[in-house]
Amino acid sequence: MKIRCETPQDYFAIAEVNTLAFSQENEAKLIDAIRLSDRYLPKLSLVAEIDHLIVGHILFSYIDLVGVETLKVLGLAPMAVRPQFQNQGIGTALVKAGLEIAEAKKEAIVIVLGHPHFYSRFGFQPSVIYKIESPFPVPTDVFMVKPLTSYQEKYKGKVVYPDAFNSL
Repeated sequence: MKIRCETPQDYFAIAEVNTLAFSQENEAKLIDAIRLSDRYLPKLSLVAEIDHLIVGHILFSYIDLVGVETLKVLGLAPMAVRPQFQNQGIGTALVKAGLEIAEAKKEAIVIVLGHPHFYSRFGFQPSVIYKIESPFPVPTDVFMVKPLTSYQEKYKGKVVYPDAFNSL
């Protein structure tokens, strides 16, 4: 398996992976909207490829954390793996690769709304521990934060997702 940054030639396959994984087109439309925004980070839109077939995709983009000041932080969404390739470590490899790039870019934190059992393996913890509030009424264990090496106490407040996320 090879993990690399997406290219424009991958866009159709990425949309297909997300549509198949989520059984709807919302996530594929979200990715398109993020790509057209100032929140898109090309180096943090990764694909997993096996024998020239894109089998997985992960996207990290900027979202806002509004507290005493408004700070740009990374949001992880979406992450998808083709159904026939799930439970083979592809999602894990994508998350690890993305977190390594985020660390290298000196980002402070990553925020995700997802399965605690999966994301806790990478050091994600409920956001309330860090005084970070979800914009959604969800159980506290599914809205999580992963502090990176550049994390500082100033990263607290309420998460505000950009307009691109309104399509979900």
